[in-house]
Amino acid sequence: MKKFFYSILAVAALAITSCGGDDDITSGPDTMENEISGVISTDMTLTNDRIWNLNGRTTVTSGTTLTIEPGTIIKGFAGQGANASVLIIARGAKIEANGTATQPIVFTSTADNIDLGQTTGTNLGQNDRGLWGGLIVLGNAPSSFRGDVSALQIEGIPASDTNGLYGGSDAADNSGTLNYVSIRHGGTNIGEGNEINGLTLGGVGTGTTISNIEVVANVDDGIEFFGGTVNASNLFVWAVGDDSIDIDQAYSGTITNVGVVLGDISDHAFEIDGPEGSLQGSFTINDATIFGNTNTPNGEYADYRSNAQGTTNNVYATGFKASSDVELDNNAVSQNYLNGDLSFSNWTINLPAGVAAANDVFVEKVGCAQNCDDTDESNDIDELTITTFTADAAAWASAGTSGGATLSAFSWTYSNNTAGLGF
Repeated sequence: MKKFFYSILAVAALAITSCGGDDDITSGPDTMENEISGVISTDMTLTNDRIWNLNGRTTVTSGTTLTIEPGTIIKGFAGQGANASVLIIARGAKIEANGTATQPIVFTSTADNIDLGQTTGTNLGQNDRGLWGGLIVLGNAPSSFRGDVSALQIEGIPASDTNGLYGGSDAADNSGTLNYVSIRHGGTNIGEGNEINGLTLGGVGTGTTISNIEVVANVDDGIEFFGGTVNASNLFVWAVGDDSIDIDQAYSGTITNVGVVLGDISDHAFEIDGPEGSLQGSFTINDATIFGNTNTPNGEYADYRSNAQGTTNNVYATGFKASSDVELDNNAVSQNYLNGDLSFSNWTINLPAGVAAANDVFVEKVGCAQNCDDTDESNDIDELTITTFTADAAAWASAGTSGGATLSAFSWTYSNNTAGLGF
């Protein structure tokens, strides 16, 4: 897993508390109240006539629907560890956040000077990360876990909080709607090396709508799919600190039309893992444009790891370093490629200086089985030798300057309007 306008006029009969973990919200706020926190256990609507403040770990519990009006701004307070400001949609709960291109729903930090009626502030940029937590949506859809357990605790939420569980047997599970939602400046640390993603989707089912989502300047990943079956479209991620699109635990939905712009500390555009238990499942990514960054020490196209299974189709990549690659990074995933469980089609690479052909960016790393010596690898014996991936890539990868996503779908985004990306 990845601080400003605040006004409260207290009202006597208010049933909202602010301790961020175990208190019960039993009714909606008074018209002058604008803080949400604790446990939301009855239906609630966040209206667009004020800025809402997210204070601490805030959970919408099973059977409850949180509705967010178009144009609503939600600002998260800073906080570390268990006190991080994060909005959790638990299994069995729903979020109905249906914005529009002209009135997107904005999750940001209280440090952001964005005001009512605006879609962007002026004081924060792509390198302002970790100022609050993020958005976590959990469902009952199948996911592949080690030990074949039926459910798992999502990263970032204390094990004592059972609202952090995800996974189940309902592939069509419905967690609601996220449409035209922008998530900015999140990813606060909750533990050593453990940050909250911009948008975390754990065991989310096909009954859920995920479309027109933007994540900007998150410490950890932009959008991460932990298992589940939900389909998602029009996803845009800019300048996150780790991976832009991350897939784990046999996520088996389809992701369509993706834009990624790496920042100065970004890692991979795609990081993809496969099943962890006996349950199998494969992803599909269609139509992606990924912009590299020559300043980042990492800045890879994609890393396919640990039993990854699925297909990645119609990708245009530009602006990467000569050392960047599309990597099969262990023996298991290389074997999946040989078996046809992992496939690629129609990649177009705007060749970096020093790269002779598009297929040269497709590489595999092979593990060592015997005589392994990190300081002298001359006697290493490989566990599995793959010699076809780079050669095969000539069939699906070519040099060029076009293809991939329909970028006009991202013209509404903060990224486009702030960075002048020309979408």
